[in-house]
Amino acid sequence: MSSAKKGHLSQLSLGGLLITLGIIYGDIGTSPLYVMKAIIGAGMINADIVLGGVSCVFWTLTLQTTVKYVLITLNADNNGEGGIFALYALVKRTKIKWLIIPAIIGGSALLADGIITPPISVSSAIEGLRTFYPSINTVPLVIGILFILFFIQQFGTNIVGKFFAPMMLIWFGMLGVLGGIQVFDNFEVFKAINPYYAFHLLQLHPEGFYILGAVFLCTTGAEALYSDMGHCGRKNIRVSWIFVKSMLVLNYFGQAAYLIRFEGQTLVQLGGSNGNPFYLIMADWFQPIGIVVATLAAVIASQALISGSFTLINEAMRLNFWPKVTIKYPTELKGQMYIPSVNWLLFAGCAMIVLHFEESTNMEAAYGLAIVLCMIMTTILLNFYMIMKRVKWYFIVPIITVYAIIELSFFVANIKKFSHGGYVTILIAAILITIMFTWFRAKTISKAYTKLVKINDYKKVLSELSTDLSIPKYATHLVYLTNSSRTDEIEEKVLYSILQKRPKRADIYWFIHVNILNEPYKTEYKVTEILKDDIIRVDFNLGFREPTKINIMFREVVKNMVKNGEVDVRSRYESLSKNNIIGDFKFVLSEKFLSNDSDMIWHEKLIMNTYFLIKKISLSEEKAFGLDSSSVKIEKFPMVVNPPESICMKRVD
Repeated sequence: MSSAKKGHLSQLSLGGLLITLGIIYGDIGTSPLYVMKAIIGAGMINADIVLGGVSCVFWTLTLQTTVKYVLITLNADNNGEGGIFALYALVKRTKIKWLIIPAIIGGSALLADGIITPPISVSSAIEGLRTFYPSINTVPLVIGILFILFFIQQFGTNIVGKFFAPMMLIWFGMLGVLGGIQVFDNFEVFKAINPYYAFHLLQLHPEGFYILGAVFLCTTGAEALYSDMGHCGRKNIRVSWIFVKSMLVLNYFGQAAYLIRFEGQTLVQLGGSNGNPFYLIMADWFQPIGIVVATLAAVIASQALISGSFTLINEAMRLNFWPKVTIKYPTELKGQMYIPSVNWLLFAGCAMIVLHFEESTNMEAAYGLAIVLCMIMTTILLNFYMIMKRVKWYFIVPIITVYAIIELSFFVANIKKFSHGGYVTILIAAILITIMFTWFRAKTISKAYTKLVKINDYKKVLSELSTDLSIPKYATHLVYLTNSSRTDEIEEKVLYSILQKRPKRADIYWFIHVNILNEPYKTEYKVTEILKDDIIRVDFNLGFREPTKINIMFREVVKNMVKNGEVDVRSRYESLSKNNIIGDFKFVLSEKFLSNDSDMIWHEKLIMNTYFLIKKISLSEEKAFGLDSSSVKIEKFPMVVNPPESICMKRVD
């Protein structure tokens, strides 16, 4: 990312505050649609339960969202970028290998949360129609809205995004006004700020401690504050959160003030099948407007999670957690991307959630369990980040202890949801964890069994091969991608391809290495002339959020080298050279397969077989690197792990 871009993101501005409202607060901002409804449930309204519930919400928003994420975690930025993978990229420098576990679990849980959030947000909003049409089937409407939302992703959200900010400003303004009207009639509800009422609720509520599972729903969007830091900037998030939290608190307390007036009744008695405190506090004439605004806010909340999922998968690919998939850039807006496979998988997951649970009330059971796992994993990584930054232990210990207790409490409370629907998101998260772990572990195993040789030992033979007219010329420029990070080493299989499989004569041999950095935005390259006019190596240093367009990048490198007089790329054929015709470039990629001669531990063999299976359905290497398939040759190499040293045989006459 350019310094100008970084400066823009770090600046506090009115425009930045509005953009922040439109991008990151959709999930946490729509929580008033269902939180108080989930706390009260089907039981009778009790003043102590209402006050205790809103007290729990207030202190959860304060401790979990404000203190942990807004004040503490936002400091852990990777060149302005946030999110659990960005945090892992930072703590990765500690060389503690097992930190990969919380990173993968947290990232998978966040993706799983992205499948349940759009259905529950849109369903909660649409169900407001039951005020006017009690028997309406909302399932087709919800799926229809979700389909439109996922369909428009391919066109980019630049235009729609301009609508997000004013819409969310209207939404939060509406939350504050609706809540303020109710609070005005009962200021005593603010006594719930006293944490005594929160502790009293845990004793008083029929479900006791497990009510925290419903309370936790109010902070499920907190992780988005951190994940989207790169889009908005730390200062804009912190300042805008003051407004957002104030409006949320006003609405929650307004709902509480309304419910207290109807102590002894149930939500069903107050609103029938649509007994939702959020809609009950509205005047009858305003309810149609409220439903429309709530639906639009729910769509925006869903949009934020979809875009976040694209970013998360892109980061996972760069960190070797995810197989390569097609990434498109529908607009010129930096950081905006579209991943077709992820987009439609998310839609399929959302549609199945809606069809399975049908009602937002039923979805609440599946909501929260996955994201609390993500928060716990973030806390673990944050602990090591603070250690890495040499924060004093007397700050680290109390902070981590407090949040370990809070988040483990939420986790235990959410466990009750497992059999009622929580298993859905946990199952999704488990599948994602399996894919990420398998991909990462397979890459590690493959690297461990990759044999490297010194390229200096082969300079002479490559130079002589280049001028050996007895061998037909394979290409003017022969290009290999190498995983070797050292400029003086190359994979043995590359030299095997050039010298032994079928001797490949070329005028110039190029070796390209792509190094993915721990920082998000950087595009640098380094040229090493191993043997003048014969062997050249190019190292690309790319940020983990940069697109890997090697064909375009390499072309630019060659162009600059020609301009500087470092290389002559004209064809060496006499007739073509005198007419200044550029020689051809041929890329050779190697594709591994597991040899039957390999002797591996059973679980490593299972991992590798799964890896190669996933690889078959993932994006090909040439497309992943942005290469022109017409100039690419794919060669298959057997991956032989621990081959038998000798086979005992007896010769017979």
